[in-house]
Parts: sequence; C-alpha cells; structure tokens
Amino acid sequence: MINGMKRAFVTGAGGFIGSHLVSYLLDRSIDVVAFVRYNSRGDIGLLRYVKSKSDTSLEIVFGDLRDVTGLTKAMRGCDTVFHLGAVISVPYSYIHPREVIEVNVMGTLAVLEAALANNIKRFVQVSSSEVYGSAIYTPMDEKHPRHAQSPYAASKTGADELVRSFHLTYGLPVTIIRPFNTFGPGQSRRAVISHIIVSALREGKVKLGNIWTVRDFTFVSDTVKGIFLPSSVDEAVGAEMNLGTGRGHTIEETAKLIFQILGIPPQIEIEKGRMRPDKSEVDRLISDNSLARKVLGWQPEVDFVDGLKMTIDWIKAHPELYINPEIL
Repeated sequence: MINGMKRAFVTGAGGFIGSHLVSYLLDRSIDVVAFVRYNSRGDIGLLRYVKSKSDTSLEIVFGDLRDVTGLTKAMRGCDTVFHLGAVISVPYSYIHPREVIEVNVMGTLAVLEAALANNIKRFVQVSSSEVYGSAIYTPMDEKHPRHAQSPYAASKTGADELVRSFHLTYGLPVTIIRPFNTFGPGQSRRAVISHIIVSALREGKVKLGNIWTVRDFTFVSDTVKGIFLPSSVDEAVGAEMNLGTGRGHTIEETAKLIFQILGIPPQIEIEKGRMRPDKSEVDRLISDNSLARKVLGWQPEVDFVDGLKMTIDWIKAHPELYINPEIL
C-alpha cells in the first residue's frame, strides 16, 4: 500500500501500457482489479507476462467498457481508477469510426459513472497527444489548441472533456495524463517502433508511410510512473499534464537508428498505402513536460537508445507476439 492506495482498478489492463501499469502497482504491494475486454478465448493479453507478489492480489475481470452495471460491480472495494481502456489505432478509426467513438467516449462515461457510484478517491484518465493535432508551436504545453485530425483523436478529446466535466460537476477527483508516443517491451506491431524492429529482423527492410513526421518517444516505464504519480499528489487533482521527453525524432531517423543498433544496413521503402490522408497527418508532436516535472516531480529517465535496445531484446525473446504481419 502506497499513500493510502489499497486496491486499484485498471481498464485496458491487458494492453501494452496497462499491463506495465498493473505490474508497477503489484510491485508496490497494491492490489489490482484488471478490467479486460471480453473475448471467447479468455485471452488476458499481456497480463500473461505479469506476476503478482505473494502479498498482493490480481483479479482479472472480463467485460465491456460501455457496461456501467458490470463496471460498477467490478469496481467495488477499489479506491483508485486508472482508465486506459480504449480502441487506440488511428488507422482503425478511419475504417470503424463509430466503434471507436462508442468505446472511447461512451466507455469513458460508463467508467466515470461507476467511479462516482463507488466513491473513488482518485481517477486518472490516460489521454493521447493526438488530441493536439499537428504542432502549432513546440514544445507543446497543455495550453496548445486541440485539433482532432482523426476519429480516434476526436474520441480521446471527447473522453477527456467528459472526465473534466465530472470533476467540475460532481467533484470527482480526476487528473488527465497525456502521454506522447510511448514505446517499449510488449508493444504490438501496430506501433511504428515495433513495426520497424520486426521488419528489420525478419526481412532486413521496412515499409513505412510518411518518414518525415516527428514524434516524441517515451519509454514505457517512464510513462507508467507518470500515470501513477497523480494518484497521490493533491495538486494534480483537476489538472491535465503532458508526459514526454521534449525531444523529437523523425520516423526516418528512428528507423535508421534501429537498423544501426541491429547492425543491419538500413533499407527503407515508402509505401503510400501506409500514409494517413493528407489533412489527417499529424506532422509534429513534441512535449513540454514542465508541468509534470513541477507538480509530480516526474521526469523521463530511460535514454532513447537504451529503450530501443530493451524493446529489441523483448521482440527477439517473444516472436509469438509478432506473427501477424499487418496490424492496424
């Protein structure tokens, strides 16, 4: 138990960041209720790699984020909510915008309603830097205008505003945490860094879309710490904060660096089918993390190259996660 937290409720717990957060909480002797999207296979996602300590419990609950009754029941006895559950792919949102909006917006509403019903002490909403759209200025602070350039970005904007409204209307103690591009062990090939690594290892080359876009890549352990910290900082209630390194890397630069680490001559092919629609492309995302540093005492600790090496090692050790060659 840390700072009064005894039992945490984590949505999206079987996903990339969610599973790392579950492990982080268990390592700190906090019991966890892990909410995972129901599937007929009983697949718990990346939670299969999470081990609980002898003095903690991990309860896995299957369900649907939009089911407020099921959420309210599953959340009983919890004091803190970390809401990561969402349909997260921008390309998928082009094809299935209604599903993305329903899950990400109405799902967030259901989680908020369940949190109120259970008198939750802290609610941490995990947002996305995609809500900003292409940078008008960099580094991007929390006052940067929102400009949703995809259905996914619109869904996260809507979810964030719902969270804010529940704080202002009902007094729910919320914090909105906005990670920039997180990477690390366990991330699917849907994400560009994993896609580059897998392609380089298997084919010695990679097919990419727009290689000139700039992203602020943050290692997953740093992101997880930034998600956890607001749960015990009173000054974080009602606030929203960016998490990022403050440094930008083009996709081309990132790909060449990965090939260099692997000791493989870089072969990069441009494939137009991988490009976003012109007006939907987010050209630059670089974080101003000064507010998180000030309020949370947070700062990124893992060097980009070290993070890439750890991600490469994970992918080499878990090829079973990267069988599907094309994931949106």
